[in-house]
Amino acid sequence: MTLLPLGPQTPPSTCEIPRTHGLFGQNVILEALSTSHAVDLWECAQGADESWTYLGYGPFSSFSEFSQHIERLADQLLQPFFAVIPINGKASGWMSFCDIEPQNSALEIGSIWFSNELQRTRASTEAIYLLLNYAFSEGFNRIAWRCNALNTPSRRTAERLGFVYEGTWRKAQIIKGRWRDTSWYSQLFEDWPENKAVILRWLSDDNFDEEGQQLTRLRE
Repeated sequence: MTLLPLGPQTPPSTCEIPRTHGLFGQNVILEALSTSHAVDLWECAQGADESWTYLGYGPFSSFSEFSQHIERLADQLLQPFFAVIPINGKASGWMSFCDIEPQNSALEIGSIWFSNELQRTRASTEAIYLLLNYAFSEGFNRIAWRCNALNTPSRRTAERLGFVYEGTWRKAQIIKGRWRDTSWYSQLFEDWPENKAVILRWLSDDNFDEEGQQLTRLRE
C-alpha cells in the first residue's frame, strides 16, 4: 500500500490568545490601547489623511468619531490592540495581533496605523520587533503579514523584517468601494533566531550616528 505524503508531526499547540500587557524596548513602549490614548493619537492624525489609504477605516471627521473608533478597537478581546509610544514621546500609532489561531500556533500582525511622525523611525521598527518576539516567545510558530498589494511601504517593511512572500490573493476584499488584491507574507519560528539577530544589530546604538541617522540599512 502506497502511503500518501504528510507534513511533519507536531505536538498539540499550547498557545493562548496573547495579552495586551506592556512591552518595553529601548526606543518604544507598547501598551494596551485605550481611550486614554485618544487625545495624543488624534493630534498625530491631523494632516495625515494619506496614512489611512490602505486601511478599512479612517480618516475621521471629528475627535468624537475617532475616540469611539479607539474604544471599539480596545474592546476586541480576540484581537488585542497595542498603542505605540516612542520613548519620551506620546502615543503615535497602534497595531494588533489578529486572526489568532492558538490551535494552529499561528497569528497575524495587522491593522497597523502609524502616524506620519512614527513611520520610518527606529521606534516603529522596534515596535514590530517587540510583537514578533512576544509571539514567538509564547510558542507561536507562524506569524503572517498581509497588506494591499499596492501598499509598497508595507511590503518593504515585511521584507526588511525577514518575512517571506507567499503570494497574492486577487480581488480578495472590497475596501472603501475598491477591489483589493492582498499580498501575503510569513515568518516561522525557525526563521526567527537569525532574523532577530539581524534586527537587534540594526537597532543597536552603534548603527546610528549622533543625529539618529542609520549607518546601515536593515535590508542590507
